Amino acid sequence: MHGEYKIPGGKLVVVDLDVEDGVLRHARVAGDFFLEPDEALDAVNHALNGAPADTDATGLAARIDAALPVGTVMYGLTSEGIGIAVRRALAHATDWTDYDWQLIHEGPQSPALHMALDEVLTAEVAAGRRPPTLRVWEWGAPSVIIGSFQSLRNEVDLEGAARHGIEVVRRISGGGAMFVEPGNTITYSLSVPEALVQGLSFQDSYAYLDDWVLGALGDMGIKAWYQPLNDIATDQGKIAGAAQKRVVGPVDGGGPGAVLHHVTMSYDIDADKMLEVLRIGREKLSDKGTKSAKKRVDPLRRQTGLAREAVIERMIDSFRGRYGLADGKVTEEELARAEELARSKFGSAEWTGRVP
Repeated sequence: MHGEYKIPGGKLVVVDLDVEDGVLRHARVAGDFFLEPDEALDAVNHALNGAPADTDATGLAARIDAALPVGTVMYGLTSEGIGIAVRRALAHATDWTDYDWQLIHEGPQSPALHMALDEVLTAEVAAGRRPPTLRVWEWGAPSVIIGSFQSLRNEVDLEGAARHGIEVVRRISGGGAMFVEPGNTITYSLSVPEALVQGLSFQDSYAYLDDWVLGALGDMGIKAWYQPLNDIATDQGKIAGAAQKRVVGPVDGGGPGAVLHHVTMSYDIDADKMLEVLRIGREKLSDKGTKSAKKRVDPLRRQTGLAREAVIERMIDSFRGRYGLADGKVTEEELARAEELARSKFGSAEWTGRVP
């Protein structure tokens, strides 16, 4: 069995192993990490051999830590990362480069249609009818997007939203409310086969699926990091929030299942308007003032000095350079289904207010 795991902010860990009589055998760890002293690698392999095959990543990390020589130094490597690589090997997880990725980047669309496209395209990946897809959004109208389980009245000042002409929609993933205006945000979705995150905990899957964009930001001179559970931050403040939804394949076994991972990044932000629309924003910052809101969400425009379109182009180029990326589009059938969902579900008061 073979497993790979790119440690967020670190190096690649590769594990090859067998399972015999319910325990790990012939474990061999490799990668482009740094490890001192040399005999520490033998200690790692020895710690893995004989471990019950159902040991979780934390348990495997504890075995490794107990076996390491005194004074061991790891750089770009963690015991937990090795454990995750083992779990991915046992789960027969796939890697980014195992797929032919498709890019969808089309013109501005309504907030409700964006919600619907996420559901439809991820369902198509789950069914095995669509390749893994990176979709970059263009917003046709300002919006507040609330999480699947959030209370509408607790999160949104509906009078403030109406006053500013802001549409409120509810997405299928959990997490918190997002305030977006055309030209002021960068939003993208990853619709990926479930096999890509096999062996990862829910939290680890966020870091794993965000790692490529951290590299893209680094290429633009921004040192960013994943901040559990679902934020991307710099020393200037939060710049993005992520959310996920697991989608099962068809009940007839015709597909592998999929994960929707979508991220909204603040390119620029009108903090005053945001605080007039989001109730939770006012409550969190009531003792700090609007000035702190501007610090808490720090726009990419100021940090990069680049136009929004240039930031998006560099992100896409970074993804393409890492994993390959072919230009694609939403099919006529997918669009028809999404438009129907936008009307019947995501544009309806029943769905938006399902948690009043």
